[in-house]
Amino acid sequence: MVVLLVIGGALAFGGIVMMLWNWLVPALFGGRLITFWQALGVLVLSKILFGGFHRGHGFGGRGRVRLIDKWERMTPEEREKFKAGMRHRCEGGSPA
Repeated sequence: MVVLLVIGGALAFGGIVMMLWNWLVPALFGGRLITFWQALGVLVLSKILFGGFHRGHGFGGRGRVRLIDKWERMTPEEREKFKAGMRHRCEGGSPA
């Protein structure tokens, strides 16, 4: 069932990319029309360039559990130092 959903999603996204490309790119930039298979290629290329192939994204799943475990093992002084470093980063400074 999951395989069918993945295949269906790829087909749907490929069709959407093809339609959007063929609607926008030629009119805006004078580019060529693309086929469905080229649209799938664009999707794969964008995944490689911008998304990578790693499993975890952000602090979801195991990464979040590890972060919580690390936080709980910190002393109060280490926690304050971490918070100060994060505040400094958020204000546009480089890490200490």
